[in-house]
Amino acid sequence: MPVKRVEKTPMPERDAVLRSHDFEEVNEGYGIAHAKFEAERCLRCQDPICIDGCPVRVPIPDFVHKIASGDMRGAAEVLRASNPLPAVCGRVCPQEVQCEEQCSVGIRFKPVAIGYLERFVADWEMQQAPTEISSKLDRAEKVAIIGSGPAGLVCAGELARLGYPVTIFEALHAPGGVLRYGIPEFRLPKDVLDWEIDQLRKLGVEIQCNVIIGKTITMDELMGEMGYSAVFIGTGAGLPTFMGIPGENLNGVYSANEFLTRVNLMHANDFPNADTPVMVGRRVAVIGAGNTAMDTVRTALRVGAEHGLIVYRRSDKEMTARVEEHQHAIEEGVEFHWLTNPVEVLGDEDGWVTGLKCVRMELGEPDDSGRARPVPIEGSEFVIPVDNVVLSIGNKPNPLLLQTTEGLQSNKWGCLVVEDETAQTSLRHVFAGGDAVTGAATVILAAGAGKSAATAIHDDLCGPVN
Repeated sequence: MPVKRVEKTPMPERDAVLRSHDFEEVNEGYGIAHAKFEAERCLRCQDPICIDGCPVRVPIPDFVHKIASGDMRGAAEVLRASNPLPAVCGRVCPQEVQCEEQCSVGIRFKPVAIGYLERFVADWEMQQAPTEISSKLDRAEKVAIIGSGPAGLVCAGELARLGYPVTIFEALHAPGGVLRYGIPEFRLPKDVLDWEIDQLRKLGVEIQCNVIIGKTITMDELMGEMGYSAVFIGTGAGLPTFMGIPGENLNGVYSANEFLTRVNLMHANDFPNADTPVMVGRRVAVIGAGNTAMDTVRTALRVGAEHGLIVYRRSDKEMTARVEEHQHAIEEGVEFHWLTNPVEVLGDEDGWVTGLKCVRMELGEPDDSGRARPVPIEGSEFVIPVDNVVLSIGNKPNPLLLQTTEGLQSNKWGCLVVEDETAQTSLRHVFAGGDAVTGAATVILAAGAGKSAATAIHDDLCGPVN
């Protein structure tokens, strides 16, 4: 089928001035007309390589073609059968470097807006009636999932569909992991996340919150008296990384993890109606340029900051944030300080942040990441006046489970060591995936790891999936 239009169907968005002061979702979603219009751009390739770009292997042409034909229920059935979290993934996944990058339309024109279409189908399903997916928990072997982030949720959903009784153990008081505490409402509304989790509960997945494996319950107890035949570890990477520069202990310095958790999970934006405050001044500087950094600086504006700044030692060409998130930040008035490296957080006599001492950088030869190495320019020191500093330079796995589980192996970065093909850890019948294995990465990569691990667990317990 010939391509009728060069450009993607644009996503309707809320006005930047209005949205920068509240937590309502920025993207408004396609309507039926938008979705059908965009779906008709699909070429119906005989070899749909877009599927190769999807970590959870969604049969993309199948659900897109059903949208084009007006069969929304059929599209929802195709999508949910392969991905337990379509409403989440349609909102937060970097489709532009995954499925859409592989889209054949994109060879000459703009690729099909696969992510927007995925979100449309999931939203349509939420507004209508959930897709019925048969599940019968007829397996004798119980499986425990540690962590309710994307890896754990997807692994649980896949195992439930295979008939296993599954229990998710979550350390926090509400399930969702990084989807709940790390991603703001204006990108992923909590009612959307809750709806997706409810569909897993309908499959028979049990979720127990306020349970810390390694403290409340040990791994030995799970595999022993509690009778679980296999365990999947999807605890993520929630331990923040710091720069080690002077002044990081001053009042007004946060990690991005703490800052976003206070707002997203503990509702600091609604203080004093909520119990947990978050203190921001007029000028908030966020160090880093990934998606988390963009989430943080845009959140800072919404909780009262007059100016939000991104400070990054490389240029915008090397940043890891999605193009859409960067564009939304620009529209909302975020200031960008590229090729700028902090060397000290400055404070007053009372211990509160007053500024960020930085040096100018220039780009040299590529480093191990393949990106140009930032090199300081001698004599270029200067100070940016700020009231808060938030570090968003990465996270690593929490070491608690390693410290309390004999024989569980990790690498030098504190990530769990697993077999490439099976996702099995150094312990028999114990599997792991997502950020706990890779370090901080994307939601969809964690989801893909959870899905692969579910297959490996089934193979381990009962033989290969037919």
